[in-house]
Amino acid sequence: MNKTAQMITQRLSLRTPQAKSLEILANILDEMELSKSPDLNALLEHVHDKFGTCTNFERDFPSICFALATGVGKTRLMGAFISYLAIESGISNFFVLAPNLTVYNKLIEDLSNPACEKYVFKGIADFAQNPPRIITGDNYNTKIVDQTRYAQEFEGMETININIFNISKLNAETRSGKEPKMKRLSEYLGESYFQYLMGLKDLVLIMDESHHYRADRGMAVLNELNPILGLELTATPQTQQGSNAIKFKNVVFDYPLGRAMKDGYVKEPAVVTRKDFDPSQHTPEELDRIKLEDGIRIHENVKPEIDIYCRNNNLPRVKPFVLVVAKDTTHAGQLMDLIKQQNFFDGYYADKVMEIHSNQRGSEKDENIQQLLNVEDPDNSIEIVIHVNMLKEGWDVTNLYTIIPLRTSASATLTEQTIGRGLRLPFGKRMNDDAMDKLYIVSHDKFQAIIEEANKPDSLINTTQIVDMGDLELEGHQEVITAGNSLNEELDETAKAIEEADISQEEKRKRVFVEVDLVRKVSTYLHTQNTIHKAEDLKKEQVTQAIVERVLREMDSRDQKELFDNREEIVEQVKVAIQRVYEHEITSSIKIPRISIVPEEDFEVGFRDFDLDTQNLRLSEISEDLQEKVLTRKEGIKLLLKGGRHRDVSDHRDIIVNELINYNEVDYDEHADLLYKLSGQALDSIKEGRDQEAVDNIIWNRKKNIAEFIYTQMKPHFFLTAKGFRTEISTSFSEIRPHNMSKIAADKVHLYSETIEPASRIKSCVFNGFKKSCHSLLKFDSKSEKDFAFILEEEAGSPVLKWLRPAPHQFNITWGVLNPKQYEPDFVVETGDCIYLIEVKAEKDIQTADVQDKAKAAIQYCKHATEYNAEHGEKPWKYILIPHDKITMQMGFMTLAEQYEVGL
Repeated sequence: MNKTAQMITQRLSLRTPQAKSLEILANILDEMELSKSPDLNALLEHVHDKFGTCTNFERDFPSICFALATGVGKTRLMGAFISYLAIESGISNFFVLAPNLTVYNKLIEDLSNPACEKYVFKGIADFAQNPPRIITGDNYNTKIVDQTRYAQEFEGMETININIFNISKLNAETRSGKEPKMKRLSEYLGESYFQYLMGLKDLVLIMDESHHYRADRGMAVLNELNPILGLELTATPQTQQGSNAIKFKNVVFDYPLGRAMKDGYVKEPAVVTRKDFDPSQHTPEELDRIKLEDGIRIHENVKPEIDIYCRNNNLPRVKPFVLVVAKDTTHAGQLMDLIKQQNFFDGYYADKVMEIHSNQRGSEKDENIQQLLNVEDPDNSIEIVIHVNMLKEGWDVTNLYTIIPLRTSASATLTEQTIGRGLRLPFGKRMNDDAMDKLYIVSHDKFQAIIEEANKPDSLINTTQIVDMGDLELEGHQEVITAGNSLNEELDETAKAIEEADISQEEKRKRVFVEVDLVRKVSTYLHTQNTIHKAEDLKKEQVTQAIVERVLREMDSRDQKELFDNREEIVEQVKVAIQRVYEHEITSSIKIPRISIVPEEDFEVGFRDFDLDTQNLRLSEISEDLQEKVLTRKEGIKLLLKGGRHRDVSDHRDIIVNELINYNEVDYDEHADLLYKLSGQALDSIKEGRDQEAVDNIIWNRKKNIAEFIYTQMKPHFFLTAKGFRTEISTSFSEIRPHNMSKIAADKVHLYSETIEPASRIKSCVFNGFKKSCHSLLKFDSKSEKDFAFILEEEAGSPVLKWLRPAPHQFNITWGVLNPKQYEPDFVVETGDCIYLIEVKAEKDIQTADVQDKAKAAIQYCKHATEYNAEHGEKPWKYILIPHDKITMQMGFMTLAEQYEVGL
């Protein structure tokens, strides 16, 4: 990659396939002379030598195609191409073709508006002071005439001209046999816009969604322009003629959808059905309702999960919606009526659904299009969009998470046009979270057809996840609620009470500042300052003085000093706020040192010890008889020599071990004891009921089978762990983070002591009534966790002072080497003399590699937290790993703690 391409790649933060495309363009243009009178054969030979997939330009000018999957970023690549050609080759005139009005408007915004989030030239210094001129099919008369004055404004600097045109408008104008408007004489120009473009000596033609520009008339018009170069961008490098797909012959780079999925640039599609579902047992109307209801159930499950993920990770809100594909406009209306009925999810979606199709006219269509374009806005109430063949290229939404196709169509078409609308990711990359990264397609009747299409080697998708409706926990409409720490909840209630009080606005302002804002400021100071190691430090005179000075500075900047008569009053109010924060920390919070635990890059690999399961080790002898067939005779194959040969049988285990060490992960020096143990166990099984000769035969002739049998059982016991951990300690401690959780809207909040049946429902319930918890509302993942919380609250004579169910990111403990993950403990419990970090796990999982790796990281945290606390007169930390079946309500906390403590 040359320097210019490298600079653009870095400045525009190009993804790998985008960067590869730019590199290919730079490679092609190297030693390639572009002109208005090219030797097409010589240029084609030049390109074909570099990229054998390009066998024909398919136009009267050199034109090459870059096929990038939907969602990878073709518009940004277009900006990279323009930047490269302008900077490296001095080209200043570009003609960008859009296939329809939606893409046309989108391109104008992305290529012209620096304030736009998707502005494609952001970071290109050459365009910062002298941005490209955008000439459109609507303003070319005045823009081109004004070109001389425009250039003078920039003191003779070379200006890039980007002409953007909607090809569908050109096609519509030529259907009647008339000349398109762009070819007609302009009174402003003295020539037609088309003639102006033809006369440009360095015109580069860029075709977005180029599979639209292959019709005879369209091809002829483009050929007349005679550009020096054509660059085609599409996700579909083929045209359809009946049932035949005609592949492009000028593709130089093909990055298909299956590859984009594997590389994580788009969502993973998951096809949903009901187990044992027989669509033939239902009428079309019944099938529509079943699929709609199932799709909405999925939506109601996904929506709170996405909301919670965004809240927990401080990301902008993502509002998911559902796309329903109708057969025709009549069908769309019927679906609309169904969804608006009171008996469809209690009428909840009656005002949250819209339909969009070509039969709509006037203000209705305009209003619906505006709703559609803003469907990602959290303030837009629409959650269901019903469409009939209206949503193709240009509608680049990122928050479509459920598709319900109700039209009859070939699965290939469904894959390309419908699924493609939902593949873009809200934040441009996968978040390693199913709720954020997965697209659901509800297809009970077409399920097998979609799977078969997806599994074809040349499929657009190639791999598709399968989801059974029975695997999804869907219990009705859900809402997201937040449980903050007790101090913040009290402050929220105080602020609400003040707002509702019958007092003057001036008095309200002062009370909110004193009773709410000041307390929050003190709490923030406590958890961010390196000079504060514990709540008691708030009592120090220098800390009080520092807080007062900070408050005064902020009051000056916000004109708040008039709230008080004098400085002494402010100081007194700050002391009151400090006392309130101090009392909260002592009685309702647990001091969590801000310590980061990250695995070292140096790691160790190996296999944990286990016993071989030989139940299915069934190997028969291999015949060693020698046979002959005399080629010149008609007689058949005959026995030549009976089997049996001399072998060295000193130790059969050596033979098996020698085969095992051929596997890359198996290190003889590290695992010799385990290898000989497993080989011996296999050998003992083979010997049962056999004589020495039979055993010799099996070992010699089936040694690879035996090794494979053993290795298959070794793989689940493979481990890769860090040899140590990197620790970063901040001299402050963390504020208790809020819990964001989903709740079934129709369900009540349950008392933590309430028995929930069946127990599988516990995971979806929200509980309250806690007296020692740092949060007022909580959820639990299992009955064992709920029972443990009961012990913490109810045990007679309990030593437990406070306990916490940590919210995501409360701790910064990372485990795993190749794919690091955040560890989120189940509980933190404080007693009079210790703080415990606690994990509750199923007995069968405790010895698994993941649980053990988490434990090692947690132990390191406890070790460093203990050392840190010792310096400041605070309590030590201990780690407890409790088997879930050992938790019963009659158990005492200290009994569990002492029995299942894991040593530092």
